[in-house]
Amino acid sequence: MATALTSTPTVASSNGDISGSVFRSQPHNIEAEKALLGAIFIDNRAYEKVTDFLRPQHFFVAQNGRIFEACAHLIERGQIADPVTLKALFEQDEDLVDIGGPAYLADLAASAATVINAGEYGRLVHDLYLKRQLIALGQDVVNEAFGAEVEETADEQIEKTEQRLFELAATGELEGGFRPFKDTLLDAIDMAQAAHKREGRLSGVPTGLRDLDTLLGGLHRSDLVILAGRPSMGKTALATNIAFNAAYTRRSTTADDGAVVGFFSLEMSAEQLASRIISEQTNISSDRMRKGELTNDEFNRLAVGSQELYAIPIFIDDSPALSVAQLRTRARRLKRTEKLGLIVVDYLQLMSPGPGSRNDSRVQEISEITRGLKTLAKELDVPVLALSQLSRAVEQRDNKRPQLADLRDSGTIEQDADVVMFIFREEYYLERDQPSQRVDEKEDHFHERYGRWELRRDAAKNKADVIVAKQRHGPTGNVSLFFEGAFTRFGDLDTHHDPEA
Repeated sequence: MATALTSTPTVASSNGDISGSVFRSQPHNIEAEKALLGAIFIDNRAYEKVTDFLRPQHFFVAQNGRIFEACAHLIERGQIADPVTLKALFEQDEDLVDIGGPAYLADLAASAATVINAGEYGRLVHDLYLKRQLIALGQDVVNEAFGAEVEETADEQIEKTEQRLFELAATGELEGGFRPFKDTLLDAIDMAQAAHKREGRLSGVPTGLRDLDTLLGGLHRSDLVILAGRPSMGKTALATNIAFNAAYTRRSTTADDGAVVGFFSLEMSAEQLASRIISEQTNISSDRMRKGELTNDEFNRLAVGSQELYAIPIFIDDSPALSVAQLRTRARRLKRTEKLGLIVVDYLQLMSPGPGSRNDSRVQEISEITRGLKTLAKELDVPVLALSQLSRAVEQRDNKRPQLADLRDSGTIEQDADVVMFIFREEYYLERDQPSQRVDEKEDHFHERYGRWELRRDAAKNKADVIVAKQRHGPTGNVSLFFEGAFTRFGDLDTHHDPEA
């Protein structure tokens, strides 16, 4: 059965004008459409083979689409769809009469394929529809490029075209709907087996922080993970550490561990983020790097360290005020080209809702953004680690340890997230709360109070807490980490693990 795909070359002028192109008929296969409809007439079970993906508008012959739609209505109401039950439709509809009326129904029945082959014919009809859509999309791209308004840049047109292409690709996804429990059970066993091979510690992307990985089991595919904190707590530093550890593991192991990382930095430039990573890995202060205060030995160490980091699979996008749609387009591209395994967004409140948003309040905008990020995590089957600011309510309490109620702008952040973590450094607050002697305070009382403050400060020195306040699939808890401010680096803080392990 031949598919109508003519190969006459298209002639275009040197300036891109395609108005004088030689005519080419669009991809179609009328025989396949008739065979599918005939199969449905002979046995209505054939409809079940294509109902998940085929729609009336996918047919090249519009009347065939009308017949398919009429069959769907009858079958879904529990009635039989065949030439007899559809005869009244042809007698009342002039468009259908024009192609033969009731005689055309008999022709369709005579063209029937078997029920077994119905799915293949349906996929062929669907595939040819997608090709026609691609042609239409290409023509739209050409016309828009010629006639676009001055305000719309080429980059914006490319973004829009990529979005439409991906939507068309998603339309072509024929898989979906229910899955047998036995299949999902095998997936669950595979995940457990992967964790077992890692000695039971991890089934997700490793953070590189031992106690955090123990509590979370790594960052799991399709999860939205929120890392929140007040300014200067170290959100970006911790996210950068996790991103580097995941990417380094990916590069340095032969197993399928770690992840290729896409880092969307809406606050810092790519160069600043790279400087932080180099500082973390070479023990050279990023502040001294920025000020040009490095010794020759430190600069040589920096050069050697940067060569070792050269092949780490981290990709940084520092475009400001990205919308969810733009972020999704770029993440899809990276998934396709580099097998993306982890997305980091720094940070939520700097994202824009996008030009199509009709929300009037920032709360609704943040809700839209978090829903979009959760959808992206499921769509690409990767964890999304999104940073978030906390409200000022934290600063107004004596106990400044953050709570879920402190999430800024939206309660839906907590609702949409699979994991919510807070970063808290008591040392930061203690250093800014150094006691001074009151006018009416006795010397010995002040020294006693100052001594208590020193004890608390020393106990909190170089220490950070990651508070896992929500974990949809596991326990909550607190993880203590070591923090080196000079190198913006987090590490394990424990004395009970064997350092050689």
